[in-house]
Amino acid sequence: MVRVGVIGYGYWGPNLVRNFFETPGAQVVRVSDKRLDRLKQVQARYPTIRVSEGHRELLQDPEVDAVAIATPVCTHFELAMQAIAAGKHVLVEKPMASTAAEATKLIEAAEAAGRTLMVDHTFVYTGAVRKVRQLVDDGSLGDIYYYDSARVNLGLFQHDVNVLWDLAVHDLSIMDYVLPYRPVAVSATGVNHVSGGKENIAFLTLFFDSPVIAHMHVNWLAPVKIRRTLIGASRKMIVYDDMEQSEKIKVYDKGITVNQQVNREKLYEIMVGYRMGDMTAPQLDISEALRVEASHFVECIEKKQRPITDGEAGLRVVSVLEAASQSMRMRGHPVELPPARRG
Repeated sequence: MVRVGVIGYGYWGPNLVRNFFETPGAQVVRVSDKRLDRLKQVQARYPTIRVSEGHRELLQDPEVDAVAIATPVCTHFELAMQAIAAGKHVLVEKPMASTAAEATKLIEAAEAAGRTLMVDHTFVYTGAVRKVRQLVDDGSLGDIYYYDSARVNLGLFQHDVNVLWDLAVHDLSIMDYVLPYRPVAVSATGVNHVSGGKENIAFLTLFFDSPVIAHMHVNWLAPVKIRRTLIGASRKMIVYDDMEQSEKIKVYDKGITVNQQVNREKLYEIMVGYRMGDMTAPQLDISEALRVEASHFVECIEKKQRPITDGEAGLRVVSVLEAASQSMRMRGHPVELPPARRG
């Protein structure tokens, strides 16, 4: 049995508590939050869970084996480092830290302590994203050409991070999981429309060594909510629409064929043909993503396995976000990404 403590019971904390509470092999024993009204909510719904205003009591509790951190981004590094130092396994909300340097220190600390470090990239554990990964892995799509996503809505404006760190982090974690390539450079542009605030709309482009390109559009100031991703490939193409209730993944047997034998002096239209085939909507696992993630966290602790969304995955996402923020300050000038860590 893995005994879990949750730090933060604001927006995401209640979801973590509920899922760990209902996950076999896990037991939520403690929750901490600075607001008394939130702790009262915990006590009302889960009378067996002990609560405290300070996180130090939770970290010092010998009955807590693992800690889930659901607090503002700027606090992730210090809280996770303290938890690892206290001998706890750690699940930290996305993004895992404010800088790549902090993310690297967390990885090294967890490795030295022999503790599991996992990042809450929730979408990776959805049936839809796992199906996309399967379709990419089995080769049925062919060669990947592009990854194009839009994640827009009206609000919620964040006070501590810009829209890239709030929304693009989801798409970056999905892309990191489903594509077999790593970006080598990033270009980003964005703008802020609220005095004293952070950028609320941004466009992000990622470059690869292979002929693949990725583009992400994120926006807090849109009249509609859109959560759509297109993946183009040589054989088939995918539309992943998270707003769809029943057919989140649609696979299109559409694309182009190029006649390599045609004389270059002939018309371009003769060289390129268009294939218009069927659309299929594969059946998906409808399990709640956070429940799958919680179960995976427990299993990784018990079996000493590396999580799917481990610290290295978190570092790769933070590295892109950090470079994108730098590029945005330079009005889109491309920024090279650091090479992947070894080990």
